[in-house]
Amino acid sequence: MLEQEYHASTRRSILVIAAGAALTLIAAYVFTTLGMKDAALFQTVDAVTRYFDGTLDSGADAAMNKIILLLRLPRVLLAIIAGAGLALAGALMQSVTRNYLVSPFTLGISSAAALGASLCIVLAAGTALDSNLGIITSAFLLSCACGLIVYGIAQRSGLSPTTIVLVGIALNYFFSALTATLEFFAQEHKLAAVIQWTFGSLHRASWEYVAIGGVIVTLGIAAALFYALPLNVMAVSDDETARSLGVNPARLRTIAGLVAVLMTATIISFTGVIGFVGLIAPHMARFLIGTDHRFYLPLTAVLGAALLLVSDTVGKLILYPVTIPVGIVISFLGVPLFIHLILRRGRSLT
Repeated sequence: MLEQEYHASTRRSILVIAAGAALTLIAAYVFTTLGMKDAALFQTVDAVTRYFDGTLDSGADAAMNKIILLLRLPRVLLAIIAGAGLALAGALMQSVTRNYLVSPFTLGISSAAALGASLCIVLAAGTALDSNLGIITSAFLLSCACGLIVYGIAQRSGLSPTTIVLVGIALNYFFSALTATLEFFAQEHKLAAVIQWTFGSLHRASWEYVAIGGVIVTLGIAAALFYALPLNVMAVSDDETARSLGVNPARLRTIAGLVAVLMTATIISFTGVIGFVGLIAPHMARFLIGTDHRFYLPLTAVLGAALLLVSDTVGKLILYPVTIPVGIVISFLGVPLFIHLILRRGRSLT
């Protein structure tokens, strides 16, 4: 009986993941045809085919093909990659800290990235750092440094979940205060640039960002799945019990934390601050299929990708021709959904 229930649950989880991935890819394809000028449904296929044929510049639809291939397709793919990476990072942090309120940004990574970008925008005017590459590099390095500081301090107390969270919250406030100080003294046009960066947006998407982000997130997913079974143990037992079952809690927290930090730092250095995905997507996945990390982690990545993809498309179209940054839209869409999940779960427990 138990074996039958286990196999039925496994089949259901696989079907949910497959259905979610298929719907996300279909939506991604359709969204490449939407914009200032809608394209035909099969225009994306034609654009990609012409690119590989070397005939992208020819034909009556050459302009639209370039728009799809150079602007829309990279943006859609970056939305999928960024959503999957941020959601997976949130799931990893929640599992190793056993705290469902934790997200990558609880560790102060987002505020550190904002500080890095602000330093370049406000203080590095006229230098090589005052460029898109300089801002990305600075945001990435400070994000990684923040993660290393959190784990370095937490190491002194045996990497306890409470210490990781508390140190992360403290650094979050510290970096936010430094960024606010820069904003206070910044010139008006530089202040506007800093605020624009912190909104979080995919309008800077390029094939270079897609390639780099895709490699990092793919490696992160592979690492997370490799440790899926130890994460199952960590999520449902205390450290003493986990050690008795052959899991090293400190080592697993370090590996999961570094994977989460690397994915988050890479993504937000390209997109700016995009929050909430890493918080809500893991909750949605747990609600749908439970906490078996072999299935929970892939579904979390799929849901994160879908959330960010839909949010970015809504931001582009809802007040057209004005584009609302995806960091704003994801909160408007995510908060009601999150509250709904909380209420549904509350009713199921009573």
